Amino acid sequence: MDEDARLDSVLDEVGPRLRRIRRERGATLGALSEVTGISVSTLSRLESGRRKPSLELLLPIARAHQVPLDELVGAPPTGDPRVRSKPIVRHGRTMLPLTRQPGGLQAYKVVQQPGGGEPEPRTHEGYEWLYVLSGRLRLLLGDHDVVLGAGEAAEFDTRVPHWFGPAGGGPVEFLSLFGPQGERMHVRARPKRGGRGLPE
Repeated sequence: MDEDARLDSVLDEVGPRLRRIRRERGATLGALSEVTGISVSTLSRLESGRRKPSLELLLPIARAHQVPLDELVGAPPTGDPRVRSKPIVRHGRTMLPLTRQPGGLQAYKVVQQPGGGEPEPRTHEGYEWLYVLSGRLRLLLGDHDVVLGAGEAAEFDTRVPHWFGPAGGGPVEFLSLFGPQGERMHVRARPKRGGRGLPE
């Protein structure tokens, strides 16, 4: 197969792939149109193969679905399994992504320095797993207030108000894993009497 025929073959597969990804996420053409600003008719023509995909169209769709552009066009894997990611630093917490695929299970190595003010329990849909590598991690979870040491793990439903950070005066290093629901915006929860909190 020559290069032109190979390119045509790749482009022909983009439409069905767009439709499959959209349906897997339970999104309608109308909802995708609202998020991307691309008309429903253009999206429909893209999925049916009657419109040639372009970078201008594929980039907002990739952002909306939270998938790499390579996945939309079916680019072959590079063969390099290493995850090359930049650390995310926020409020004394350094998070190093250990997964490179947006959506699905996410994993981070986290180093958090002491300080940062009073704990503010929060809630979101999903499930989280923590494993302490070094230092001590304080976990507030509903009525529970526990400290985890190196080698200890915790797992919990993140719909329960929770907060975690260093226990004591030193930093803590831990692994954090959570599902796709955990990517949603956190909603602050104020503890009420008895230790439980409800979303505002």
